[in-house]
Amino acid sequence: MWEPGDPTIWQGRVDAEDGAAGLRWHQVIRPAGDGPPGTCLLGLASDRGVALNQGRVGAAEGPDALRRALANLAATGERPLYDAGNVRAGEDLPAAQADYARRAAEILDAGHFLIGLGGGHEIGWAGFQGVRAFLDRQGPNQRLGILNFDAHFDLRRPAPEATSGTPFFQAAEWCRQHALPFDYACIGISEAANTRALFATATELGVESLDDRNCTVPAAARLIRRLVRRVDALYITVCLDVLPASAAPGVSAPAALGIPPAFIIECLHETARACRASSCRWLLADIAELNPRFDPDGRTARTAARLVWEIEALQG
Repeated sequence: MWEPGDPTIWQGRVDAEDGAAGLRWHQVIRPAGDGPPGTCLLGLASDRGVALNQGRVGAAEGPDALRRALANLAATGERPLYDAGNVRAGEDLPAAQADYARRAAEILDAGHFLIGLGGGHEIGWAGFQGVRAFLDRQGPNQRLGILNFDAHFDLRRPAPEATSGTPFFQAAEWCRQHALPFDYACIGISEAANTRALFATATELGVESLDDRNCTVPAAARLIRRLVRRVDALYITVCLDVLPASAAPGVSAPAALGIPPAFIIECLHETARACRASSCRWLLADIAELNPRFDPDGRTARTAARLVWEIEALQG
């Protein structure tokens, strides 16, 4: 079920004496509708996939918690900001994912950069379906690269239901059925959190990954450039459980080690540079697994908001 954005969430400090140079997100964001291309937020308020994956529920509250953390951040420039509300999932997760995908494709059709707000990582399958629908309307055989910052591969097979742990296996199956390459790479993988079966699946599917013990900016930059050079469009997804538990306690599955936020930010900047140097279009990004029930001081939401802020600033 779709819900319009709640305007009361967008509140914060007002520095009237600074004029346009003092504006913050809460002062410039508008409900999605007719308007020039900009950056558009769309939430998937769901933790049904997390529950089915035996994780800690509460991520359905994540999209609005992330909006609250974004509200007081500095506006980055002249690019318009829009809020397209939330798709709220009930028991029927596939229906919610399909609704999100349809709305995501419409946002991309309107020329916006899409930032998805989770919710569990079931947003990955929803986002994939949305960007694929957009690309397929543009022409045949468009290659989509997926860059996942995550402690987990999320390549579980639905057994039988899809969960927050299955989105990229579902994407791989879609690519196989449509005779398209599965261009998927992961940064921050925890060897301790992925079984041998999951590593075997990743190898079988040709997934390139960088584990959390060996995450350096040069190594990540090489992986990113290899991915970007072979695809037409890019989808970035950040699962907050890739961060250390000290930075992101409010997630469905906290990390014992993780990779620092500053490293992810450097990777995002490297991605933007790589896309500019090639014909690859970075079309969308999302943030998954924010669980406010386990984030009493708002630390995880603020970290997630900084990542969103960086992503949006790179679109200018």
